Amino acid sequence: MESLYKIIMMLLNIVWFIVIAHVIMSWLINFQILNLRQPLVAQIWDGLNRLLEPIYSRIRRVLPPMGGLDLAPLIFLVGLYALQIILTTNAGFFYSF
Repeated sequence: MESLYKIIMMLLNIVWFIVIAHVIMSWLINFQILNLRQPLVAQIWDGLNRLLEPIYSRIRRVLPPMGGLDLAPLIFLVGLYALQIILTTNAGFFYSF
């Protein structure tokens, strides 16, 4: 069961980095450092949006409109971190089997 705990934590870390990459890439696109007319940038951006938009859309339904500020990635990252804390504090459950 220890391996299950480590696999779950690894997957949560991968999701964390994917969200951070999406946020940084959105900033770079908005500040026109990256251009979506470049095929590689467009493919990466499309892939990240396809992965994260279903999650963000559910969070956006609950959040009130904030103008141009999108807090969905922040809320998602806080949720991921809370899940990691819960799993870490209950790690003994995974080691008891």
